Amino acid sequence: MQSYLAKSVDLVLNTTVKEEACPNNLAPTSSTTAQMVMGDALAICLMELRGFGMEDFAKFHPGGALGKKLYLQVADLIVNNEKPAVKPDSLLKEVIIEMTKKRLGATVILDRNETVLGIITDGDLRRMLEKDLSPEKIRAKDIMTSKPKTIESNKLAVDALDMMRKKNITQLVVINNRRYEGIVHLHDLVREGII
Repeated sequence: MQSYLAKSVDLVLNTTVKEEACPNNLAPTSSTTAQMVMGDALAICLMELRGFGMEDFAKFHPGGALGKKLYLQVADLIVNNEKPAVKPDSLLKEVIIEMTKKRLGATVILDRNETVLGIITDGDLRRMLEKDLSPEKIRAKDIMTSKPKTIESNKLAVDALDMMRKKNITQLVVINNRRYEGIVHLHDLVREGII
């Protein structure tokens, strides 16, 4: 390296390329890629040397999607959501009214001890309509999905997203020590920029 800068330093990290990927060997293509690779390598080395961890990343990127993935918990997502719930013997009309009022596309079925027994979603209602059932006699326990997918309120929002993707569902029942805390919906994750 013959440049003034190269002659003035102790170490040169040479990322020159023989030719660009551009067919005319004019547009910077291979050279820009080499520069980005070197920049990434230096950044990773410095992160390791300084012990820069996830907490540090979240501190310096608190409002961005990357930072949120490191600290945003499910509990943070449900604070503004209603907590739809009905009893096992609630009539279909009560179920629909609760789902409509609470606007989450689902309601949880709780027993006398407030333990989660099941969930009824919009999809459950549509599947029920495909069957030859008498709507005025249907109770929540007749159409609920037993043992719904749950997530602890202290889990990260990205864990909720991962579970929703794996199970191909749009909401999870949120619990805290087996107690019903609410529902986290896919829209909550979209609103926070997690997706």
